[in-house]
Formats: sequence, C-alpha cells, structure tokens
Amino acid sequence: MDHRKKVPAWLAALAVFILFAAEANAGPAGELPPVEIKIIAKRFEFSPKKITVRKGESGKLVVTSEDVDHGIAIDEFNIDQKIPARSTRTIEFTPDREGKFRFYCSVLCGDGHPDMEGELVVTSGQGDRASAIQVRFDDTRPGVLYVESNGELYRIDSTAKTVTQVSRAEPAPSTEPVIARKERESSKAYEPYDYRIVNVPTPKRVPHKALNLYFTHRFQQPVRQDDVPIRTEFGGLFGLDSFSVSSFGLTYGITDRFYVSAYRSPICQEGICRTIELGLGYHLLDEAGRSPIALAAYASIEGNDNFTEEFNYNLQAMVGRSVTKYVNLFFSPAVHFNSNGQGRFNPRLGEFFPLGPEAERFELGQHTGSFGMGVNARIRPTVSLLFDYTPRVGFKLGRVDAEFDRNFTRIERFRNESEAAIGFGIEKRIGRHAFSLTFSNTQTTTTSRYNSSNLVLPPSRFTIGFNLFRRLL
Repeated sequence: MDHRKKVPAWLAALAVFILFAAEANAGPAGELPPVEIKIIAKRFEFSPKKITVRKGESGKLVVTSEDVDHGIAIDEFNIDQKIPARSTRTIEFTPDREGKFRFYCSVLCGDGHPDMEGELVVTSGQGDRASAIQVRFDDTRPGVLYVESNGELYRIDSTAKTVTQVSRAEPAPSTEPVIARKERESSKAYEPYDYRIVNVPTPKRVPHKALNLYFTHRFQQPVRQDDVPIRTEFGGLFGLDSFSVSSFGLTYGITDRFYVSAYRSPICQEGICRTIELGLGYHLLDEAGRSPIALAAYASIEGNDNFTEEFNYNLQAMVGRSVTKYVNLFFSPAVHFNSNGQGRFNPRLGEFFPLGPEAERFELGQHTGSFGMGVNARIRPTVSLLFDYTPRVGFKLGRVDAEFDRNFTRIERFRNESEAAIGFGIEKRIGRHAFSLTFSNTQTTTTSRYNSSNLVLPPSRFTIGFNLFRRLL
C-alpha cells in the first residue's frame, strides 16, 4: 500500500510558482544575486545552527540579535562582526573553499557563551540553485508544508489556503508530538567554570548589578592519618567529626567589568585571626574574538581581628584559557605584600633559651609571591572535575620548629615547615547555584593565605570541604 501523502494539484502548482519566483529574482545567467541567509542570535544559541552555501557563490548573512550584544565569527573567512543588542547586521562573503567550518559568538554574552556556536557547510559550486529547493511536510499539522529556496523559508497551509514567509527561528517540522514543559534554569545555560577552582580564583566575569554569595567550608582532620586504623577513622567519619572552618563572602558588579568584594575567614591561629578581606576587581579580556585568553586583575587588603590590625596587601592577575570545549586551564600569579608584617609569624625569641647565633638571626621573610594554577574539566554539561596547585616564593605560612644541639642544651637553629596548597574536587552547577565537594590540605581561603597549608599537611593528606556559590541578583 502506498502511504505517501497526496498533495492537491493547486498546492503543487503553488510550490512550483514559489520556485520560479525565486529563480526569477536571480536575473540573467551569470548574474545571480547573493544568497541571503537569516540567522537569529540569542542567549546562548544561533538559529539555525547549521547553514549551507555553495563554493564561489556570493552570500549574505543577515544576523539579528534578539536580546543582548552578540557577535558572529568565522575564522577561515576572516569574518568577525559585532551584533548590537536587538539589531541586525549584514555580512557579505564569498566562500572560496569547500568543507565544514565553525562559526561562533565573538562577544561575551553570558555564562553559556563558550557553547554558542554553529556550523557553516560549503558544498561544491556545481549545479544550479533549483536543486537546493527543499520541501518538508509537517506531520504534526496536517495540510502544512515548508518550502525553502534561496535562503528563504515559506510555510504553506492548505487548510487555511495561505502562504507565509517565516523566520528560520520557527521550529522545523518534527515527527514527535510537542509537549509543553517548564524549562529549568539550568537547561537554558550552564557555566563553563565557577569563580574558584578549589582554592585558586578564575577570571570569571561578575555581571553588572550581580550580587554573588560565596561560602567555603573546610574540616580540620585529614581523611587518612598516619598510624591510625581504618576502623578508628571510620568512627570519626574520615574527618567529618572534626572541627571545621566556615568562611563567606560577597561580590557585586558595579559595571560589566568592575566589581567589589568582601570576604571573612574566622580562622584563629598564630598570626591569623578573624580576617576580613576587601577587594576590587576588573575584567580586562574575554576569551572571544581575537583574544586567546580571559584576563582579570584583582587588588585587596586583608586585616586581622575584623579588619582592625595587622594588614597585608594583594595584587593578583587571573588568566584563563580553554584547551578544548570541555577543558579550561588557569594561572593566577600574585604578590602578597606584608604577608608576614610585624614579623608576626617569626618565632618569639624571648620564649626560647638559650639560643645559638644562627637561631638569633632567623627570619621568615616579609612578602610572598604565589603562582596558582589549575584545571576545570567538564565531564557532563553541568559537572566538572577540579584540580589546583599553588607553589610559592618568599614567606611561606607553616610551622616553625626548633632544632637543638646534640646535648639538647642550646637551640642551634629554627626550621620552617611549610607545604604548598593543593586541592581537587568535583563541581555541580544548577542554574545560578554551584556546589563543589573538595579535598584540600589547607583551611585558609583568603587571597594571601590560600597558597599554603595552615595545617602543614603534605600533598598526600587531604581534608574534606566544600565550596558553595549562589548568585542572588
């Protein structure tokens, strides 16, 4: 039995009329006008995502932004055009090679910006345009078909006896029934990375008027301890029964590039106690268009005892670079001035007696240079694996141990025991919310302290913790 749809004769004639009308616009042979292709740009997609043109045939991309500023770039054809919010721009080009080429948004438009891309297919220049006519039936709406020619899409409704030129953004005919669903925020866009990896910050932009809450939690006891039976550690839930430190902060976007931040850590130990950090940041570059990296700068002041004493100062750069669509690398060098101000981490020599000449001259240094680096690797659209590591020079936060002479009658020297901060974890993002389960050897999270393990734990010993991020506005 033949199940093919029967098309009324008048409808077939109408389709042929559209075909000849399109061909009539071409003019004399050899003087074909450019093929016009309309593209809609909106967060965070192009519609259509795939466009097809012929090699050597002039074309026009008519691109319209439906919301914010966007851009369209095709590197192989030297196309990079900004599309201002709610406006249209036309790009004329003639493809000189066959193949499949990526086009993408070249202006940062939000958290889902890295995934806003599509494909340009350039086919052989042989044949005429008539062969490019496509007719598609809509199985969900009887009597409706779509005819596509010369980059234009027409909807023919035999029931209403109408012919309408439609936007390519209109959903294509589908064989599946349309079911209305309430779209979750997380399905609209997902963030490629958060404002921190585990301890190291990233150049993620703080949008204009965005108010963000950041919360970190670190337990004290390592998951595994030397010479402690597994049964004993299981009884303590691998450190979850130990003391913990909860720190929190806020950031606010003054503009799309400039932001302010405030952060507080309640840690109280030698040289550190109830630290408040106030900072300013500026987003310099986005990894889009002609910039190969994302870049931000940050400056802050930290003060102990709720910002009343023992101040130190930080200058930091944050660099990000995508290696693939799923992997981002980061480098965050920083200078921490007065990180050992007033020598507050130096041993109090008056408490030790007697001291040898070398011990009396012992100092830890005053300033620190740190070189945070890390990676965010997405394994699912909203799930990432995290890793970071921060080597340091200059003053290194840790523990000072005294070394006695052979007869234990005099302290010959002091030794600074310090370990660079290292961390790994897994991150889950849901809309404006991000949660990271972390494993790190440090509890300190302010800019001048996250680079060192305040617990003096080696890289093989980690404590459990988490980072929680929430955009409030």
